Amino acid sequence: MSDAQTQDQPEPRTAVIVLVTPDGDVIGSLPELPVATPWWQEVEPVVSAVRERHGFEITVLRLLSAEKNEPHGGRVTYLAEVAQPVPAEPWQGTLDEQPRRHAFAKPGGPAADLAWADSVLEKRGLARTGMPVQVRTWSLSSLWRIPTADRAAWLKVVPGFFAHEGALLARLAGEPVPVLLGHDGGRSLLAEIPGEDLYVAELPQLLEMVSILIGIQFTWRDRVDELLALGLPDWRELALSTAIADVVERTADELSAEDRAALARFVHSLPERFGQIAGCGMGDTLIHGDFYPGNFRGDGNALTLLDWSDSGIGHPLLDQPAFLISVPDDTRSPVRDHWLQQWSEAIPSSDPARAAGLLGPIAAACQAVTYRNFLDRIEPAEAPYHRSDPASWLRRAALLFTENSNS
Repeated sequence: MSDAQTQDQPEPRTAVIVLVTPDGDVIGSLPELPVATPWWQEVEPVVSAVRERHGFEITVLRLLSAEKNEPHGGRVTYLAEVAQPVPAEPWQGTLDEQPRRHAFAKPGGPAADLAWADSVLEKRGLARTGMPVQVRTWSLSSLWRIPTADRAAWLKVVPGFFAHEGALLARLAGEPVPVLLGHDGGRSLLAEIPGEDLYVAELPQLLEMVSILIGIQFTWRDRVDELLALGLPDWRELALSTAIADVVERTADELSAEDRAALARFVHSLPERFGQIAGCGMGDTLIHGDFYPGNFRGDGNALTLLDWSDSGIGHPLLDQPAFLISVPDDTRSPVRDHWLQQWSEAIPSSDPARAAGLLGPIAAACQAVTYRNFLDRIEPAEAPYHRSDPASWLRRAALLFTENSNS
């Protein structure tokens, strides 16, 4: 989901590292050390800090605990793997087994992923020219940068519930998406994309981003069966209505009585609301699922839309609200107008403006569903990444529904 770098800068991060061997035997822990960035999932600064302070390499496996209930900053404890025993302090904690633990979060998991990446590079006549760099690891992905003689390759490994990403990128070849060098289950090896991540973008780029998404979505209209065959989640009326009702019920204790009442009315209204949306004439298609400027990369000449892990099937305007929230206030209106104009031109008989209004609370509730699904599929120690998100998005859905009902 949307990267933490879009948020206000949190307090600094300090890290405690618990070390294990490749066989999983506990060696001990390292003293707390400051880390250059506050973002929990960014582990490249953690690896660098250990190298600079202690002189050896680690591979971060997963988050063990955090003093804060939600990201980011503060004191965090990671489990990390070392190739051989190193000096460490005794650690009094215990390691457990979790059925939902991702393979890349276990000792030996990252090494197996890198071995697979090496095999893909070899088949393509490429070879590593240096040591792989661990960039990120958290509840939703593992990311490595691998130097080659040509340019770097990026190894991305995701949990099973995101494993459709590689197959989807293969089908999207030729579109402004990452170039896939190879994929296998949750593993994808991607060619490096020149430029920088566009967390901060000017209005012309924002409009181009919207046009890129709409172009892809228009191409995939009426191809729902192909997307289902690739394993993408279904966010169409029946599946999404059921999931929204479920997340509202499961999150009720975290919501005010006013929000619960609004959401009850909202859930009751879904059949009629979806019927009105269908009458707007846009149909279902491919949804990016995490569409915001930070998931674009560009070099001034071209933009590339990254991170299709969250993709699904549903109404194309489900991607609109999260993008609008993430852009500067003074660009929101022209971006919205451009979005609606593009769809009006693509489907002259459609009514995207009315569809957008009707979809506002549904899109927010869909985000709550997504985060609830994450919490159901990741191990408890990593729940702080997403614990507050379902309730937060349901509050927004209640607000949008109430505003929509009163307008």
